[in-house]
Amino acid sequence: MTNAELAILSLVAEQPRHGYELEHIIAARGMRDWTEVGFSSIYYVLKKLEAVALVESQLEAAEQGPARRVYHVTPAGEAALREGVLAALATPSVGHAPLLLGIANLPAVPQMEALAALRQYRTALDERLAHVQARWDAQKPLSYFVEALFTYSVTMIQAERDWVAEFIKQVEVHGGQD
Repeated sequence: MTNAELAILSLVAEQPRHGYELEHIIAARGMRDWTEVGFSSIYYVLKKLEAVALVESQLEAAEQGPARRVYHVTPAGEAALREGVLAALATPSVGHAPLLLGIANLPAVPQMEALAALRQYRTALDERLAHVQARWDAQKPLSYFVEALFTYSVTMIQAERDWVAEFIKQVEVHGGQD
């Protein structure tokens, strides 16, 4: 199961939802910061989950406007969700961050350009941290597991920012040397 499938299945398992509602929750929880769920892929993933009987749908009247297709988790979907969640909790992910590729090839660029790029990266982390923190603050109070999503994100961004700041100092000292 892909991360996008697991994310959408988990939201439908919380309660029956229609596609637009899923989009709203994904945006509000900042899920795009840590999973690959694009707006245009929500309906594709829902249809895929429905094709393998992990969710089912029915048209339901809306308070305003046309009827909406509302998705419900099936017993097979609940089992798949359980399996997916346990696998996600038990298996560390291997990151393929472009930053690592840049570091591996650091000698290929002049020191000043490398430092400028790393400082830009650090600034982007500062901006991302402020964005996540603001979204977190705007939604409080949250259930403990949604709160954990934000504390994890903030902790990881802060740790990466601190690491980048220290690496910038190393590049300043060592430049392009081995």
